[in-house]
Amino acid sequence: MNDRSDPDAILSRLKQEELQNKRGRLKIFFGATAGVGKTYAMLEAAQALKKQHVDVVIGYVETHGRKETEALLEGLEIIPSKYIEYKGTSLREFDLDAALLRKPEIILVDELAHTNAPNSRHIKRWQDIQELLEAKIDVFTTVNVQHVESLHDVIAQITKVSVSERVPDSLLEKAYEIELVDLTPDELLDRLKEGKVYISDQAKAAMDNFFRKGNLIALRELALRYTAERVVAEMNTYRQLHEIKALWPAAEHILVCISASPLSSRLVRAGKRMSEGLHAKWMVVYVEGPREATLPTKEHNSVMQTLRLAQRLGAEILETSSQNVAEEIIQTANRHNISKIIIGKPARPRWKEILFGSVVDDVIRQSGPIDIYVITGDEVRPLSTSSMSPVKKIDQLAYFKTILILAICTTIGSLMLRHFALSNIIMIYLLGTAIVATRYGKGPSILAAVLGVAAFDFFYVPPYYNFSVSDVQYVVTLVVMLIIALLISNLTTALKQQVDASRMREAQTAALYSMSKELASTLDMDSLIAIGLRHIGNVFHSKVALLLSGDEGQLLPATREDSNHCLTDPRIEVATWVYQNKQAAGLGTDTIPGAKELYLPVVGTEKSIGVLAIKPTHNNEFLSPERLKLLETFTSQIALACERAKLPSLHEP
Repeated sequence: MNDRSDPDAILSRLKQEELQNKRGRLKIFFGATAGVGKTYAMLEAAQALKKQHVDVVIGYVETHGRKETEALLEGLEIIPSKYIEYKGTSLREFDLDAALLRKPEIILVDELAHTNAPNSRHIKRWQDIQELLEAKIDVFTTVNVQHVESLHDVIAQITKVSVSERVPDSLLEKAYEIELVDLTPDELLDRLKEGKVYISDQAKAAMDNFFRKGNLIALRELALRYTAERVVAEMNTYRQLHEIKALWPAAEHILVCISASPLSSRLVRAGKRMSEGLHAKWMVVYVEGPREATLPTKEHNSVMQTLRLAQRLGAEILETSSQNVAEEIIQTANRHNISKIIIGKPARPRWKEILFGSVVDDVIRQSGPIDIYVITGDEVRPLSTSSMSPVKKIDQLAYFKTILILAICTTIGSLMLRHFALSNIIMIYLLGTAIVATRYGKGPSILAAVLGVAAFDFFYVPPYYNFSVSDVQYVVTLVVMLIIALLISNLTTALKQQVDASRMREAQTAALYSMSKELASTLDMDSLIAIGLRHIGNVFHSKVALLLSGDEGQLLPATREDSNHCLTDPRIEVATWVYQNKQAAGLGTDTIPGAKELYLPVVGTEKSIGVLAIKPTHNNEFLSPERLKLLETFTSQIALACERAKLPSLHEP
């Protein structure tokens, strides 16, 4: 039997090789902790390459005063560091621009997880290294296991220290080689005592805290396990490249369910670790139920931060909404062939779960053959009322109209009193509550329910015109009336929120379809640009500018001054960086985060053709990954339309 190669696999392999050829290669010297000899091993490798006449230079190396490490600097070219003044202190930093100008074959940049000084181009050094790789410069760097993003929770649990400087796993996964620099805990402790890692006072404090032998053993195990998983991944890649047919069981698929809880980041990291251990695909889902639809701004931002963390760790992101959160989770799992679900332990008291139900219990009951992993989160303080973000401004007019509607209901009830039973008057108040819930939302509808019961008691229950009740049966009537009114309020409000969310998604889809249809109907470049910017401005409530590459590679604004959504002052230097590096920058990103605009590369099928600059009316417009994906889709449509219209002709004299 003749086995034919899979054309899709061949195409995928060719694309990966092409992408690797367009970037520099990253080699990471990886260790369990400081002092194991990562920088020393990196410099030894550099000296060996120099003897082979390879153009290798030092961009930034931290010797920590270790004489044996400093001796290895001899003979190697060193790019001078730059110094940034901050609060009266001169901070030494890696000079990225000097390195890009020098453009060696290989550059050594120590401490991958380092946080750059304020006002640097990037927040983190790993972002500097990404820019070097995009410039086709090979990079040697160092990092400890405690700086790996997906291992943060495990490290914190072992060492009782929360590491703030972390590196996304996606960057480590792109490294062409990870070299483990290993040292036994006893050898490392001996180095500490001899002052080869820290000076004597610091060494003693380190051994009493982070560098306890138990911590070192655990960190070493994590480092060994992480590199072992890397070896397995390399073996799988080798099998694919050489078309080795291997018998594997059905692939695992993992679904991580997050909420507005600040503990959700732990669920995401646990999902990442499980996916690596099982070599499984994984996705993160956020289901917006009735309660989530009215979250305060701070909690909503927490959800968006968790989704962005999941995106950085390589998860597929899914946002959806449903009246029944547990049912939607199970349906999502069934649609994506999920074998394992990770969900957080419920934080509500048991009595609330009994009264209002538990998402976790419902998911477990409905899961069928799917495995459910219920885990805890980090030990963090619950948000206090004072730490919450400001509540949305109260719509006073809505509450005034609610009182007016209840007054009308009372007037109608008074007219009906002589001719109808009290049960019919109750229906008038319930109708009023439903009207308020439909028009004005949850707060006014709850007010309507309470005022309706109070008005019914005051005007129609003896003794009249006070809130006392002479007959016990009326107490039952009032309690039931209040419960029904509140149920009507909640159900109607939830339905309205779902309708609003569906209407928004429908409007976005319609806008994308409308723009695609208009773009397809013209080949005039000016018209294409005007159409694209108009639609983006309308959908995202923003000012927009499109900068296209000229004949000499410079960026030229292509917007029109008469546009209602024209952004007249985009930052050319930021746009140029985005164009050259094909990465987003500005608002909501980690690159030049202080910018008031978001800059996205406009990439066609063949090359990058320009940059889209967009300034939202409200800064939280782009918090949602779903919104960012929609914006990227709009941008891609414009890029394809410009390519079809023969973009170079735009700048012809």
